[in-house]
Amino acid sequence: MLNLILFGPPGAGKGTQSELLMQCYNLNYISTGEVLRSEIKAGSKLGLKAKAIIDAGGLVDDEIIVQIIGNFLRSENRCDGFLFDGFPRTYVQAYILDGLFTRMQTGLNRIFILDVPEEECVKRLLQRAQEQGRSDDNELVIKKRLQEYHEKTLPLLEFYDQSGILTRIDGMGTTEEVFARINKQVTDEINRKQVNIILFGYPGAGRATQADKLAHDFNLTCISTGELLHEELKSQSAMTSQIVPYLSKGLLVPDEIVIRLIEKKLQQNEGTSRGYVFKGYPRTLVQAYILDGILKKKGHSISCVINLQVPFLELVKRLDARGQTAAKMAYDGSASTIVARLEEHEQRTEPVLEYYRIHNQVIDVDGKGSDAEVYDRLKEPVVRTIRNLR
Repeated sequence: MLNLILFGPPGAGKGTQSELLMQCYNLNYISTGEVLRSEIKAGSKLGLKAKAIIDAGGLVDDEIIVQIIGNFLRSENRCDGFLFDGFPRTYVQAYILDGLFTRMQTGLNRIFILDVPEEECVKRLLQRAQEQGRSDDNELVIKKRLQEYHEKTLPLLEFYDQSGILTRIDGMGTTEEVFARINKQVTDEINRKQVNIILFGYPGAGRATQADKLAHDFNLTCISTGELLHEELKSQSAMTSQIVPYLSKGLLVPDEIVIRLIEKKLQQNEGTSRGYVFKGYPRTLVQAYILDGILKKKGHSISCVINLQVPFLELVKRLDARGQTAAKMAYDGSASTIVARLEEHEQRTEPVLEYYRIHNQVIDVDGKGSDAEVYDRLKEPVVRTIRNLR
């Protein structure tokens, strides 16, 4: 999830930038005041408690606030994250928010502070008061609001200062210019996340083409066990003699050898890309467990599984057409061998796909149409998945 806090003095344009962030990243806006009003309007037990306190002229305590905001966070599962305004306001509430996120197995990604000079804030608010006919918003009242903001915000900035997620944004300029500064920081934050994608699909579904496009756009490294085996053969390494007997007889290379090749590839590419696209692996349930283990050793995991769906007859046509080219595979020779290969693939990989479905990691993508059309369909859900990575 993408979770942000946007601080800024009155008149800094926080409301406008919040709207743009919500639209761009499908975030849910959380304002303590709005959440309280919503709970009171719903007539819930917590809402009635809060109303009684407010009606008596008191301030709603943190015990009630934490429950109301916690309920709101857990109930809003249609968004890709949250944007907070007016919460936290104190050290205690900062710890509360941290605890709420911990329970949800997520966290705060970035805190933005819109820096606008006080005289500019006063100028903007006076102009807004004049345009909206708000005679109560005079210079004295505005300066008091600004002083209150600085007094409340400073302790929070000290709380978050050591976290490394505090970012100051120049709030001067047009709305578009300010948003561009914020958006660059958000984009950089998303791009720092490790991404590991598995590309599923029957032979002829276009896995190789789509894997290359994903690797290019998201700075990922493609990993194909077939390519790893051939690279190892060319290198004439110590493992070459172990691989040759299996390939010469058309047999599957044992997992013990494949594991070492994948680990070697990951070691070689450490720090050179943000993650991997696996094509043609895993092919069995055992290999799915192996891949989970390999990535866990690196502190990573599978981000999502793209399943390219192409009708059986269309696959046969594609493979038959490939059989007429220099790129043909051994099984492209006839309709019977093509069908046999597709049936074998189904038997081996369906349990693997089901394994990832159980963990809600599979994204089914219509594989019909041009390469560009298919890629357009799969790119959007991949982007959303990356935003939602914890």
